[in-house]
Amino acid sequence: MLEAMLTAARLGEKLRREIIVDPSQMQFDPNWFGDRADFSAALLFLILPAAQAGAGGVLLQTIKNKLAEVPIIVVSEACGPVETLELLQQGAADFITPPLRVADTLPRVWRLLEQLPRRESLVQTLLERVGLKLLIGQTANFLAEVKKIPLIARCDSRVLISGETGTGKEMCARAIHYLSPRAGKPFVPVNCGAIPVELVENELFGHERGAFTGANSTKPGLIEEAEGGTLLLDEIDCLPPMAQVKLLRFLQEKEYRRLGSAKVRHADVRVIAASNTPFAEAVRTGRVRQDLYYRLNVVAIALPPLRERRGDIPALAQHFLAKYAAEFHAVVTSVSPDAMQKLTCYDWPGNVRELEHTIERAVMFCATSALDAADISLPSTQAHQPDESFQQAKAKLVEQFERDYIQRLLLSCQGNISKAAQAAHKNRRAFWELIRKHHIDVHGFKTGTPA
Repeated sequence: MLEAMLTAARLGEKLRREIIVDPSQMQFDPNWFGDRADFSAALLFLILPAAQAGAGGVLLQTIKNKLAEVPIIVVSEACGPVETLELLQQGAADFITPPLRVADTLPRVWRLLEQLPRRESLVQTLLERVGLKLLIGQTANFLAEVKKIPLIARCDSRVLISGETGTGKEMCARAIHYLSPRAGKPFVPVNCGAIPVELVENELFGHERGAFTGANSTKPGLIEEAEGGTLLLDEIDCLPPMAQVKLLRFLQEKEYRRLGSAKVRHADVRVIAASNTPFAEAVRTGRVRQDLYYRLNVVAIALPPLRERRGDIPALAQHFLAKYAAEFHAVVTSVSPDAMQKLTCYDWPGNVRELEHTIERAVMFCATSALDAADISLPSTQAHQPDESFQQAKAKLVEQFERDYIQRLLLSCQGNISKAAQAAHKNRRAFWELIRKHHIDVHGFKTGTPA
């Protein structure tokens, strides 16, 4: 018996149907396919003994007769080199050995789809689903940044992504890559903070044989590995100054040298930089060169921390619940109101990543159909219930805003109260009363060093 599963990608939906075919007859209902214009691509899974490998070719031919213009990718581990070559000669567009991995399969499917006449709509639909489906959230400050991604992806510009640890900077960079024309090429992420200082240049640019003691062979760098694709430099503020200088040269001229080589190499790579601290602050403190910052800062995305988008916590929690319930074969299917309140009242210093790990841990030990508050394990010093009224919370925020606003104005006006009051569109006396209210020392701003 030959089992074959044909998975067809359609605009607006994904069809999954299974056919059981008798190899001796190779006949099935031709109306099963419907209108062939509905299909964009097909994956044909062949699970059969080696002795019946020829039956796969017959089935492939039957499908090709009905879907002549649709690329078919054969997925099988039972076929040897000879059978694989025969299937390719009989019309298979590609051949993949399972298991299927998104990082390997998606670029191959994309390359086939881009050759079709409807390339624009087909590719965009497929990649938007893959690129954006994990960026979960509906709060205004989060959507304002996410909505930039499809536009940024179409333009081959450098991108700066800022956000606290765990806010999803790498996921955002991956979405930009897979929605861009570079989606068929490699996406290479590198955590600059995890590379020893003395090895940074070697990792980025590679080396020639004999470049240093122990360099017994030539090794390409990450820039070369990302050729044609996207290089994500996470925690770029951890790069040492010399590496920043060489990176600046690469960004300006698209050229670099391997360690120990006099040959200039060129690379077509889109660079995305990320940091868990604001880039302006990193420049001010000297962790990032100012000229490098200006070279990288073409488009900026600032991902808000989870505590500033609490409205997204229920959707994120349910997403992670479904993910780990399936992975652990757990019976839990929902989050109780008490548990959800506990989740939304927590400040999440580790952001979305911490929320994911919390849900994973809860699902692992939950023995009921719903997560209860007792199943949610959080640091007691961080979990809290609202203990102040709306007016109290509002007053506290207004006070902090006023103090910060006045200090910024005094700093920009070098402590000149009249100019600062004019900039704030307030009379001098009222502005002075605000200064006194918040106990701000004006003299410190006159010297450029506020107290």
